[in-house]
Amino acid sequence: LCRITQSSFSRICTIKSSELFLREAVEGFVTITKKGKEEVYEEIIPQIDSLVRDESDLTANLGNCTAVLKMAFPQNVSWVGFYLRKSHELVLGPFQGKPACVRIKMGQGVCGKAASEGRTVVVPNVAAFPGHIVCDPGSKSEIVVPVLRGSDVLGVLDLDSPLLSYFDEVDKNYLERIMKLILPKFEKQSL
Repeated sequence: LCRITQSSFSRICTIKSSELFLREAVEGFVTITKKGKEEVYEEIIPQIDSLVRDESDLTANLGNCTAVLKMAFPQNVSWVGFYLRKSHELVLGPFQGKPACVRIKMGQGVCGKAASEGRTVVVPNVAAFPGHIVCDPGSKSEIVVPVLRGSDVLGVLDLDSPLLSYFDEVDKNYLERIMKLILPKFEKQSL
């Protein structure tokens, strides 16, 4: 039938019934059993590492990373996705959530600020952030983490929450760790 190995997430499949079986097997690969935010991050980081370790395709890796983050915090994170740097703007990459702004100029909005400054930006209340770009009116707080190679910004990871002040130093620290797992995948691709 279908075997999914945790070390490489490689699929060795003979599909006898439907694609539903394969999708259920893949969804079963990622498990979230913890409740506390820090515990959830500790649980998902090895799973993200396992998903991306042996896969060279950037799009596949970013897609899986966003999926795991959305699965880990389904009620508290309404949108999670990547914006990839293309010259002087950020262009929408893989994401989970409602349709989003496709292009963001460097320095504009929370994503543009994080990219232009090369640092993580945590916004407890997006309504109070000067120049906030409203893609989802239900978003109340946001965190944007740059993907850095030295001082070069290759892209950003953006998470929105329907809750005020949801993101904190815990998110910042763990999401920056996740970006370090993803960085080698950027370096193998020409953007």
